[in-house]
Amino acid sequence: MAIQLGIIGGGFVAAFHVRASEAVRGLEIAALTSRTPPLGIAEEVTSKRLGDGVVYDSIEEMVENVDVVALFSPNFARIPAMEAIARAVEGGASLKALVCEKPLGRNMAEARRILQLAEQIGVPTSYFENQIHLPSLIAARTQLGAVADAMGPLGLARAAEEHAGPHNAWFWDPTQQGGGVLSDMGCHSIAVGWYMLTPVGKPADYLVPEKVTAQVGLLKWGQPKWRQELKDNFGVDYTKTPAEDFATGTVTFRDPETQKVSLAQFTVSWMYDKQGLRLLIDGLGPGYAMEVNSLRSPLELFIGDAAAAGVADAEVALEKATASQGLLTVQPDEPALYGYVDEQRDLVEAIEDGRPPLLDWSYGLEIVRLTMAAYMSAEQGRTVDLTDPSTLEELETYVPLIQQGRGGEVLDLVD
Repeated sequence: MAIQLGIIGGGFVAAFHVRASEAVRGLEIAALTSRTPPLGIAEEVTSKRLGDGVVYDSIEEMVENVDVVALFSPNFARIPAMEAIARAVEGGASLKALVCEKPLGRNMAEARRILQLAEQIGVPTSYFENQIHLPSLIAARTQLGAVADAMGPLGLARAAEEHAGPHNAWFWDPTQQGGGVLSDMGCHSIAVGWYMLTPVGKPADYLVPEKVTAQVGLLKWGQPKWRQELKDNFGVDYTKTPAEDFATGTVTFRDPETQKVSLAQFTVSWMYDKQGLRLLIDGLGPGYAMEVNSLRSPLELFIGDAAAAGVADAEVALEKATASQGLLTVQPDEPALYGYVDEQRDLVEAIEDGRPPLLDWSYGLEIVRLTMAAYMSAEQGRTVDLTDPSTLEELETYVPLIQQGRGGEVLDLVD
């Protein structure tokens, strides 16, 4: 019998996961709930025969009718959602697993609370970080496994994610989302770099993070024209609560067995005004290299000026696409390309086989720690030493100024 999945959330991420589920056997979208009833997503579920897609008024009611609950709700709504799940389980509901879309929390205190509630519920957890499941990345690691054994592992990994900006107002609001592009997408690139450097066959958290150095900037959306566009389109005022639209940095890792040091570089931005979302990942080892570029596609389209009026939605071609004419990059199957399909398969296989998923919520907690360390580094202008007990203690209660709504103290605004 197929696993019955219940989804909390009705936005972009939930819709993308529903698309991905079309390619996953053994999983059905049984139920959905959200602050605003997700009727459109439910209609897609039923029309494509992906499950019953029943819309429930409350989380507690939904939990009683599913096997697995997926937290795809906005970052600021995660803890109330988890508390509702815990109440339902305490009241007699039975679950097989819990899923949380990145990030686990907006800061360490929130992430620990969410993990504590999961431990109280007492079922396996799966942390959904789709980019670690990119088929191209997995293929590269598989292909280079023997090479790394002979020549030595990768010494440098670089991961970048860039597009022109989020869809929804809460993503732009640092007090709701947890920051800017570093919180939104830096967690992806940090996780990918860590995973690329990890030897094949070792757990995802095998390498020990030792240092984090980062820099953030407000390079586009702090300018008057673009601030006004944000205010007009989303009601978010970056003159009052700005967030970073660019972040870059490095994480230093050490192999606990060989003591070898490796570096993961990350770069993320909301100012990539080209075809659309781009994932650029590469790795350098002794005598070998690998590279992934999501904008390389076997399909290209050209739409001239005369035909452009017939294109209603640029995102049909590519997530976060900003143009509907000219030479367009088209990805026929984005959910598979970005790893959404394979992370769902990992969830199903883990439940069926009784094994842990590739990533759990303890791993998600470590990604939050590294993201907070990056904010601390940028805010304080120093390298953050993760081997220092006092620094680790400080990170437990640290809330970045940008997340507090005080980004004007650390970001430059153009008058």
